[in-house]
Amino acid sequence: MGTYVMATEKPLQMDTEHMLQLKSMSLAPYMQLSTALIGKARFAGGNMFRHQMDTMGILIDYGYIDSVLLKAACVHDVVEDIPGYDIELIRNADEEGEEVLKLVLEVTKQKGQLKPDYLRNIIKNGSQKAKILKCADRISNMISLGFVTSAEFIERYCDETECFIFPIALEVDFNMYQEIISLVESRRQYLENSGYYDRKED
Repeated sequence: MGTYVMATEKPLQMDTEHMLQLKSMSLAPYMQLSTALIGKARFAGGNMFRHQMDTMGILIDYGYIDSVLLKAACVHDVVEDIPGYDIELIRNADEEGEEVLKLVLEVTKQKGQLKPDYLRNIIKNGSQKAKILKCADRISNMISLGFVTSAEFIERYCDETECFIFPIALEVDFNMYQEIISLVESRRQYLENSGYYDRKED
């Protein structure tokens, strides 16, 4: 596993070169595959299709205009969240389908796999693209956490993020790392303001 160079430059407005690069991508087939998630509700509201699009948008927001990365973002949950999903649909989506599928499988938790083991595997063995995608995925999830009312769930998710996602983000993108820290801090502040920690001590 090679050493990665952590991204530290703040993303700028998309320039014409990157706009043309994005324009040339064949994202539509992956968006179509992603619509299979429209019926999958999220704990915080909305559905899993929107989460795929949000994750892709976060990557673009951070300056990532990589076709395989963005295509994988569009479908990163389909294998995990749709029982018996035919992975050949991704493989055959276009000429980059094989690479996209490989990346999707990297960030897919296997059936019966414990979440800590899944995240440890990404820390230890994940490719740079898998780690970047996981950070964007977690940013989307942390933002959605603002609509969750279960204090126990929020605390558990913040703990998980600090333990497993902080190291991933710190390795690949310092600006993502800073945002994830800020999101965790805001959720912990919510727990403190709501009196959750005081109730736990009683």
